[in-house]
Amino acid sequence: METARNEAFVIHTIKAPEPVPAAAVKRPESVPVIQDEEAIARTRSRRIGWGRFLVAVMIFVIWEVFTRMGLLDSYYWSSPSAILRTTWIQITEGALLGDIAYTSGATLIGFIFGTALGALLGLSFWWSKSYAGISEPYLIILNALPKLALAPVLVILLGIGFFSKVALAFSMTVVVSALSAYSGVKSVDPDMEKLMYSLGAKKWQVFAKVVVPWSMPWIISSLRINIALALAGAIVGEFIASSQGVGRMIMYAGTILDINLVWVGVVVLSALSMVMYWGVVLLERWMSKGLVKQ
Repeated sequence: METARNEAFVIHTIKAPEPVPAAAVKRPESVPVIQDEEAIARTRSRRIGWGRFLVAVMIFVIWEVFTRMGLLDSYYWSSPSAILRTTWIQITEGALLGDIAYTSGATLIGFIFGTALGALLGLSFWWSKSYAGISEPYLIILNALPKLALAPVLVILLGIGFFSKVALAFSMTVVVSALSAYSGVKSVDPDMEKLMYSLGAKKWQVFAKVVVPWSMPWIISSLRINIALALAGAIVGEFIASSQGVGRMIMYAGTILDINLVWVGVVVLSALSMVMYWGVVLLERWMSKGLVKQ
C-alpha cells in the first residue's frame, strides 16, 4: 500500500528563480508629452515683452545715473527726468498734443493713400504686359530717386500747410507699394490662370479671384516699410517749413538752443513711430487672417 502511494506521487525539485539584472528589466515606454504650442507661444511672448520693458527701464536708469554723476554732459544729452518735466510743461502749457496730432494725421493720410494707390498701380500691370514693360523702368527710377531731396520743391509748390506734408508722405510710399504689388503680380502661377480660363472665367474674374489674393502677401509685406517712410516724409516737410508738428517743434527748439525740448521731440517721435509700427503689425495680422480664411 505504501509502495503504491509513493508511485502515485512524484516529487520534483523546484529551483528558485535567478535574479534578473536591472538592466534587463524592460521598463514601460515613456508616454509622449503633448505640448500646447499656443501656451508656449503666449509664454514666450510675455517673456519677450517683459524683457523689452526691463531693457528700456535699464537704459533710462543708466542714462539718468550717468548724467547725475557727470559721465554724460547734461547740456547735450539732457536726462530722463528733465525730459519728463519739459514734456509735462509742453502738454499743459504748450501745444505738444496738437503737434502730435498734426504729424500723425499727415503721416497716416499719406500712408493710406500712398499704399492704396500704389497697390492699385502695381496690380494694374497685370492687365497689359506692354504697359507693365514700359512703366517698370520708370518705377525703378522713381524708387531710386531721393524723394526727400524734392521736399523743398513740394513745399514751395503746395505751400507750408498740412497738404504739403501729406504729399511728402504719399510720395515716400506710393512707389514702394507699386513695386511690391507688381512683384506679386509677376509671381502669379500661370497654370492657375489657365485653369480659370478653361473653366470659363472672364479676365476680371481671374483678376479678382486669383491675381489680387495672390499679390496680397507682397502688398502686406510693404506696410511696415511704408509707415516708417511716411513718417520720415512728414517730418522732413515740417523741418523745411511748417506752422505745426513735432518736426517744427524740434527745429524751433534747436534755433533757441533748448536741448531739453529737442530731446522731447526725439522721444515723442520715437514713441509715435513705435505706436504706428505696432498698429501696422496688428493690421498685417488681421489681413493675413482674412487671406487664410479665404
